[in-house]
Amino acid sequence: MPIVIPQSLPATATLIEENIFVINEMRALHQDIRPLRIGLVNLMPNKDVTETQLLRMLSNYPLQIQVDLIAMASHQSSNTPPEHLKNFYKNFSDIRQDKYDGMIITGAPVEKLPFSDVNYWNELKEIMDFTKNNVTSTLHICWAAQAGLYYHYGIHNRVLDDKIFGVFPHRVRNRKHPIVQGFDHEFFAPHSRWTQIVEEDLRNCPEVEVLCESPEAGAYLIASKDNKYFFVNGHSEYDHDTLKQEYDRDVAKGLEVKLPLNYFPNDDPTQTPINRWKCHGHMLFNNWLNYFVYQITPYDLYGGKPTLNWLEY
Repeated sequence: MPIVIPQSLPATATLIEENIFVINEMRALHQDIRPLRIGLVNLMPNKDVTETQLLRMLSNYPLQIQVDLIAMASHQSSNTPPEHLKNFYKNFSDIRQDKYDGMIITGAPVEKLPFSDVNYWNELKEIMDFTKNNVTSTLHICWAAQAGLYYHYGIHNRVLDDKIFGVFPHRVRNRKHPIVQGFDHEFFAPHSRWTQIVEEDLRNCPEVEVLCESPEAGAYLIASKDNKYFFVNGHSEYDHDTLKQEYDRDVAKGLEVKLPLNYFPNDDPTQTPINRWKCHGHMLFNNWLNYFVYQITPYDLYGGKPTLNWLEY
C-alpha cells in the first residue's frame, strides 16, 4: 500500500524513481480506508534529505500512511528554504488539537548543548508532553532519543571525548520483544554523535529496557516498559553516503575529523561506501508500525483508547 504525501513535495520524485508506491492526498481521499496518521517532527538541518530518508522507511509498510511534517516554530532553519517549510510543514500550534497513531522525532546536531540551552527545547517539551495522551507510540531517533529519555525519565546523556562515528555491529539483548522480530543475531547500524547514554543509568530506571546494544556504540534500541516510547541511538534511516557527506563536510571546513569506522571499503574515502543496514532499518520501522502502532491504535483516534499492553513476551 502507498504512503500519502503532497504531490509537489520534492521527496515524491525521488521515491517514485525508486519504485516506492506513493499517492497524492486527493487520490487518497477517494479510497475507502483509514490511513495510519504519523507525525514526523523533523529537527534535522537539511529537512528535505531527512524527510526523504524517513518516508522511504515508512513506505515499505502494507497499509496506507498519512504523514504530517512538523517543524519547530521557535527555531529558524538556515539550511531549508522558507518556502519549503511554508508549503509542506506544520508547527505544533497547528496540530496540538490532533491525535496521531504514531510520531517520529528526529535527531538534531545539537548534542553537545545542555537540553535547556537548545533554542526550541520548550517547544519540544510541549510536543513530548503531547505524545503522552495524543499519540499511540513515539519513535525517537539519535539526539531525540536522548532528549526523550531525559524528558520522560530524567536520564542524562554524557558528552564524549571522541565522536561515535561509523557503522557498528549490534546484538539483540531481548529476542522475545516484537520490535526485534526478524533481526539477525548481529546487525549493523550507523552512528554519528558526540554523546552517550550510560548503561548504568538505564539499568537504574525500571521503566525502560535496553533491547539492542553494541560493544563500541553502547545501547542502541531502548523501549519503555509499556511500549509507548522507543529510543534509537543511531540512524538506520541513513542513506549509504550520509556519513560520507558528513565526513566530507567537516574535512572541507578544515576540522580534524577521523574516518567513520567500518564504513569505507579498506578505509579508503575515495571508495563508495556499502550499505549494510538497509534491511535492518526497514525491519525496525515495519515492526514498530505493525506491533506498536497499527495493532494497538484505535480505529477512531478521537473516541477510542489504545490498548498498549496487549502483547505478551
